[in-house]
Amino acid sequence: MSERLDAIDSRILDLVQHDASLSVAEIAERVGLSSSPCWRRIKRLEDVGIVQRRVTLLDREKLGLDFEVYCTVKLSLPTKENLETFEQAVNRWPEVVQCATVTGAADYELRIVTRDMHAFDDFLRDKILLLGVVSNIESRIVIRAVKNSTAVPLGLVSPYVGSRT
Repeated sequence: MSERLDAIDSRILDLVQHDASLSVAEIAERVGLSSSPCWRRIKRLEDVGIVQRRVTLLDREKLGLDFEVYCTVKLSLPTKENLETFEQAVNRWPEVVQCATVTGAADYELRIVTRDMHAFDDFLRDKILLLGVVSNIESRIVIRAVKNSTAVPLGLVSPYVGSRT
């Protein structure tokens, strides 16, 4: 199903993706609507799944979680069972903040956040390697984040969201 977005919908999405704490009244004022029609638009965007959830972003460095690593993971044999085993495990591990299946020589790309090198080594040994389905891991330690955004590039969205034409 295609969902039509107009300029007001796009502005609402831009506002909430940058600050989910805004009230409906604040959003309505900024987009030039009264609260009720604005709330209905937000509700529709949630109901069709464009707005998936609202979260609070934490400063992981202030929490002592400033060790970030990107890992490519190759499974020993990419069978359906091994893929499911790995993916179910990844979903249980809080250290893995992102996981994607990828093309190329590796099967997965993981973004891992933890306290330090020792905690990362423990994670590799006690979780990833203990699964018994991984044949290779290549790790890249993040020195400095240049850009870290959760915002979707709304300027690239066509007026009909959800269509693949």
